[in-house]
Amino acid sequence: MTHRMSRRARVLCASLGAGILIPFAAAATPAAAAAPTVSCTSGKTGLAAKLQKDITAALAGRRGTVAVGLYDRSTNTTCSLRATSAYDSASVVKVTVLATLLWDAKKHNRYLTDRENTLATAMITKSDNNATSTLWRQLGLTKIKGFLTAAGMTQTKPGANGYWGLTQITVQDEQKLLKLITAKNSVLSDNSRAYILKLMGKVVSSQRWGTPAGAPSGVSVHVKNGWLQRATHGWRVHSVGTFNGAGHDYMITVLTQDNSTMDYGVTTIQNVARAIHRDLVPTASTTSAYVPTSTPKEAFPAAPAN
Repeated sequence: MTHRMSRRARVLCASLGAGILIPFAAAATPAAAAAPTVSCTSGKTGLAAKLQKDITAALAGRRGTVAVGLYDRSTNTTCSLRATSAYDSASVVKVTVLATLLWDAKKHNRYLTDRENTLATAMITKSDNNATSTLWRQLGLTKIKGFLTAAGMTQTKPGANGYWGLTQITVQDEQKLLKLITAKNSVLSDNSRAYILKLMGKVVSSQRWGTPAGAPSGVSVHVKNGWLQRATHGWRVHSVGTFNGAGHDYMITVLTQDNSTMDYGVTTIQNVARAIHRDLVPTASTTSAYVPTSTPKEAFPAAPAN
């Protein structure tokens, strides 16, 4: 009897682990883990080593589990940390929802309707959850998965039962999405890409935090953030952004969980972002094109009770 109960317990634990879709490394690693190893490469002499050193320093002493992605087309620079670890998406997935809507419209050779345009604008610029749920239901999982396949986002798993905020995302796939948005490709039309960037550039002031922190003047900023608190792994706080100007064309993804508060996660992301902007676009001026809000606000995505 003891052996049978032990086996059942093992099966239950395995099922729970699979159900929450938390990567093994993240679950097994304590919150105060050793300094993570950032990997960087670059076509510009000395830049990879500098970024690796400065991103690592930005994360020194920070609790939580952090994943980072950077790609700069101009210098062929890439940095990554935990690029394939899965995180609950929170509102970051809204960029994927919009991209799916535009991809599907392109397939049917049509423009967005006025209603779709209104919903899309609210979803991205205000992070409106009701608008997102409406578009998520309209598209359905078949179309969403179809876009993910077309985009090569093989690690992204849409949230079940309408819980789009629990979509599993990785830095690697988010960087693929940002690359699609910022360069000509066969998945998204030029007009679609411009539309996505336009909305990401008009996010309301209370949600302009995260990866744009420290972006210098002369660099255009496009951002989408999200956060979600759950019983396991605390606060998820994420930010994705694209940046163009001053001779650079780059994109940053920072995903975090195991944060004690939302503000703690925001600070971690912004520490990383400032280091990246400073290394890529050195400037003598202390003026920044972007000043992070001190009072970030966003409605929580729906999530099942924990």
